[in-house]
Amino acid sequence: MATTPAAEPKVNRIGLTVIEYKGGKTTLCAGCGHNAISERIIEAMYEMGVEPEFVIKPSGIGCSSKTPAYFLSRSHSFNAVHGRMPSIATGALLANHRLICIGVSGDGDTASIGIGQFVHLMRRNLPIIYIIEDNGVYGLTKGQFSATADLGSKLKSGVLNDLPPIDTCALAIQLGATFVGRSFSGDKRQLSAMMKAAIAHRGTVMLDVVSPCVTFNDHEGSTKSYKYVKEHEEVLQEVSFVPSFEEIDVEYDPGTTIAVTMHDGSRLQLRKLEEDYNPTDKIGAITRLTEAHDKGEVLTGVFYVNTKAPSFLDLLNVVDQPLATLPESMTRPGPEVLEAAMEELR
Repeated sequence: MATTPAAEPKVNRIGLTVIEYKGGKTTLCAGCGHNAISERIIEAMYEMGVEPEFVIKPSGIGCSSKTPAYFLSRSHSFNAVHGRMPSIATGALLANHRLICIGVSGDGDTASIGIGQFVHLMRRNLPIIYIIEDNGVYGLTKGQFSATADLGSKLKSGVLNDLPPIDTCALAIQLGATFVGRSFSGDKRQLSAMMKAAIAHRGTVMLDVVSPCVTFNDHEGSTKSYKYVKEHEEVLQEVSFVPSFEEIDVEYDPGTTIAVTMHDGSRLQLRKLEEDYNPTDKIGAITRLTEAHDKGEVLTGVFYVNTKAPSFLDLLNVVDQPLATLPESMTRPGPEVLEAAMEELR
């Protein structure tokens, strides 16, 4: 009896299967929003045809910072000291600017102990995809409020938060990040499109992804729960993405769609919903975020994009060849250079 041959596994444009973009088995709680984010990263990297060996995955400390183990097992990852992931990422990219860097952090890792490093990373426009897996609590240390927890939100114990939150998106826009957006781990379509656009961007991408903690912050009274976000999410625009290697001649309605050309020629398409919003207007972006906060909205979408600003590597005039591969004769000046410098100071 003849048997039907097994179907060939589907491969992407560089000949890899989606399995080759996966990582280890997650140890996070069942239903954790962080796992959904890892799935979107796997999906985006596979569909964009990124070589896993050219991706680095630095992270800090916390539940969020464990997630690089759950995607791209063929990529190099590094757990930094709590809140210090930006330093590791900066050093790695200065040594080899051909790498794609996905820095994964949490709201505690970023907005509390790491806020100083976050501030300076945003102002430099380093080519990095910085993802905040934002659940409003310290999930690894029993669910205390983080600095992104909303005023008046409630812990499982009944304790109310009496401090205002840090809006990392507004802060990133103000400081100089060139691609800033917020999404929800439960919004597969929106988050997937934003991840692909992030890969195509050459500069600092800051994505704040509301990612409910099912153990400590998914109850009534939490503003980071699945129920609350679904009821209060205000979507700024419909987001779609057309990569450069696919047909990009799409019909646009000038009154409803903004198309942003990314650095690699891909197109980020933002279809307006109820308002006339311009994602290239920095002041308008901060204003809209402030309005959403005052209304109690969880505003999601792409808030700000600037594809014209020079990156940190451009400002440093870094040579084309990665610094890590240059010979010592080029990176270590000889004694005559020191002598000449000393002579000038005499």
